[in-house]
Amino acid sequence: MLAEQRRNMILETMRNEQYTQLPKLARLLQVSESTVRRDVEYLEDRGLLRRTYGGVAYRGEGIRMALPAEENPATFPLHLPGTPVREDAANDETLREIHWQEKLAIGAYTAQMIPEGDTVLLDGGSTAFAVARNLVRRQLTLVTNSLPVANLFAADAGSELILLGGSVCPRTGVVRGPYTDVMLRELRVRRAVISAAGIDSDGFYNNNVLLVETERTIHRIANELIVVADSSKFGHKSLAHICSLDAVNHIVTDDGISEEWIDRIRSANVQLHIVTTRIS
Repeated sequence: MLAEQRRNMILETMRNEQYTQLPKLARLLQVSESTVRRDVEYLEDRGLLRRTYGGVAYRGEGIRMALPAEENPATFPLHLPGTPVREDAANDETLREIHWQEKLAIGAYTAQMIPEGDTVLLDGGSTAFAVARNLVRRQLTLVTNSLPVANLFAADAGSELILLGGSVCPRTGVVRGPYTDVMLRELRVRRAVISAAGIDSDGFYNNNVLLVETERTIHRIANELIVVADSSKFGHKSLAHICSLDAVNHIVTDDGISEEWIDRIRSANVQLHIVTTRIS
């Protein structure tokens, strides 16, 4: 069995069971525990799994693995790049799972735009979370209003984490509202990465009024603003307007974006980064 197949079987097991142990996975895959451990470490490095220690011990090892809350199948995919999308993904009510490959590629690319030692703010949203997964174990000062993002960095000794307070959205784990905005106004960051639920000729939108106000505050405290959005977001409005097209510095999207939108963004003097996701 190829390593990629094993890793996807591990993810599917975790999807169904929420936690397991190395010996059980080794028996399931019919490989050694050391092989499973390497696969788990690979998946953990990419933010797809989280190992925890303690609880029910097996031969004194006591290793459990669990998907972090942000990896709930309803909010973010449990597949690796280059593997087929589930057959039922096309029937998903949200676009988040359908466009998982684009989000992962955008996340990996955007992380490369952030230099070591930088001060960066990451907001909520599955695409911003994809960026965060690629920043773990980097020397950074990280500010976030996302509990899922904070969970990735809470045990990372190499980075300094600043978690914003405020009202927590129970569905997404994103903190927003007036208390969040007050804390934000006391900070300054070199770069901020935000997601958008919709983009049209008037600019960027999100679907939560409190979150939009927080994102407007983020815009005011950042020297450089990076919007991450897959190509399905272009040409659509959402509930509340964040800012105009020319108010941001960078947009990172996938190669499904139309030529019309490429021209429109460039005419707004915004630096457009197009990530290749199509497999030829």
